[in-house]
Amino acid sequence: MFPEYDVIVVGAGHAGCEAAAAAANLGSKVLLITMNMQTMAQMSCNPAMGGVAKGQIVREIDALGGYSGIVSDRSAVQFRMLNRSKGPAMWSPRSQNDRMQFALEWRRMLEQTPNIDFLQDMVVGILNKGDRVTGVLTSFGYNIESKSVILTSGTFLNGIIHIGEKQFGGGRVAEKASRGITEQLVELGFEAGRMKTGTPPRLDGRSIDYSRMEEQKGDSNPSKFSFSNTANLSRQLSCWITYTNNDVHETLKTGFDYSPMFSGRIKGVGPRYCPSIEDKINRFAEKDRHQLFVEPEGWNTVEVYLNGFSTSLPESVQYKALTKIPGLENVKMFRPGYAIEYDYFPPHQLRLSLETKRVNFLFFAGQINGTTGYEEAACQGLMAGINAHRSINDLPPIILERSEGYIGVLIDDLINKGTDEPYRMFTSRAEYRILLRQDNADIRLTPIAEKIGLAKEYQTFRVKQKMNYIEILIESLKESKVDPNDVNAYLVSRGTTPLQERSTLFNLILRPQLTLYDIYSNLELDKIYKSILPEDTTLRNEVMEQAEILIKYDGYISKEREIVSKMKRLEDIPIATNFDFQKLRSLSTEARQKLSKVKPQTLGQASRISGVNPSDISILMTFLGR
Repeated sequence: MFPEYDVIVVGAGHAGCEAAAAAANLGSKVLLITMNMQTMAQMSCNPAMGGVAKGQIVREIDALGGYSGIVSDRSAVQFRMLNRSKGPAMWSPRSQNDRMQFALEWRRMLEQTPNIDFLQDMVVGILNKGDRVTGVLTSFGYNIESKSVILTSGTFLNGIIHIGEKQFGGGRVAEKASRGITEQLVELGFEAGRMKTGTPPRLDGRSIDYSRMEEQKGDSNPSKFSFSNTANLSRQLSCWITYTNNDVHETLKTGFDYSPMFSGRIKGVGPRYCPSIEDKINRFAEKDRHQLFVEPEGWNTVEVYLNGFSTSLPESVQYKALTKIPGLENVKMFRPGYAIEYDYFPPHQLRLSLETKRVNFLFFAGQINGTTGYEEAACQGLMAGINAHRSINDLPPIILERSEGYIGVLIDDLINKGTDEPYRMFTSRAEYRILLRQDNADIRLTPIAEKIGLAKEYQTFRVKQKMNYIEILIESLKESKVDPNDVNAYLVSRGTTPLQERSTLFNLILRPQLTLYDIYSNLELDKIYKSILPEDTTLRNEVMEQAEILIKYDGYISKEREIVSKMKRLEDIPIATNFDFQKLRSLSTEARQKLSKVKPQTLGQASRISGVNPSDISILMTFLGR
């Protein structure tokens, strides 16, 4: 009934969809198996993509040939660039999305991708011969053979949903849990753990009094995620901000005795940076209010997502507390919030390619590795899809370095540092933030996509075109000079020192009070501006933004590149796969234990393992003859 596939992807969430698309676009014959084809790429939690650091990941996925940026743009209802008041390393794109349109667009793109077959079924086990995966076993009794398998199980492995004192099996509300895979992997020697996440109640927007809330509009000139020709938003929906108060907190406390989190019924560890509302008021008792975001679910629905009010308290307590929030006094609840516990596998059991160490050609991606968030899952799926294809074709894996992308930071963190709580990406996790900006993701990563065959022809052409325009613009700014009489009035109006002699536009842009766009528009230099920049408005804006950043932050960028160059010397020193760290008694006991567990492939990777000190690295360098 089934042919032998090159890659079987188990699960069609954000990780699974990106994995299937990547492997198929590289030429592998792919089977995507999901328990419900109506919920492919579903936004299980908030209807939004991107945000701080997460937005950088979406742009990196797009630059590497993934679909998340395109789907986000096509389903967006609002777009904002966060942290504009800070430096460019912190700028982070974020979109609000139409939940239903997002899933439909993902399915449409996958169905139009050659080499992908679909199957609605539940995978209950993997097939293997010794230490090699050979396929999967499904609940319908199908034994489907494959050269590689990617598990992207999300929150479905032995999932348990909690609402107050009620608990029942499920991977999402109204969807059954997946059973059998964890038990089999544990028998094969894998270590498993439990994690927890949650979601807030969904509300009827017709019952909300928005006049009592603060409106949060999208950007006046909205940008987008994808570097392709997706359209910018021409109209947007607003979000709204409201707050909890002491009455809300006291009402929520009445349900603490029935809370599965406080009673100990929930054993899994929840996300530190996205706690439930009951956890917030318990941990931060000194705060008299917490901010809530009222987010629309789409263009053609009244359903609303209450961001910041994740909870697993009894439904009656949830509802009573909601009615004490400004604007929600007469609210109607579509469905209550809930918590969900699920199995994951500590990621030290993976190689940097996301292939498991115990079973060859078996890859893990997404929440199965202990992460939280659509973006974190999607980028893992992309890399797993790329490397599954390459592994079965005897090609070396693609492993992004920490200096090349947030994706590289995330995977390196997971494998070398591990995680005992849901991992979420932040800009603070990256030591080379000024190099890993959202604006240059295409310049950083599209050449890699081109090299492996994942970039479309228009992508590579556009990147080369963009780089060429940037170079021409910067050179023009170095050559173009202005007289003090022509610019001093403008400079004074911007709060900066007037010129004493002729100066180049390049030097003017170095001033923090001035921007490239302002200089061109206010100094009537439109002719120069139009003659050296592309006609395409989106590309023109990208070129100007990138050129200005490269000019203003040149010193910082150069310094980070120098640091990267020094660290790369460690990255290039290999450690044999069978290296016995236990025999190197001069290493600390903790270092021997951690190094033996992770089995780093290079000295650079070893240096980032928690518990391995600089002195241990010096010992290793000496032993390796360096």
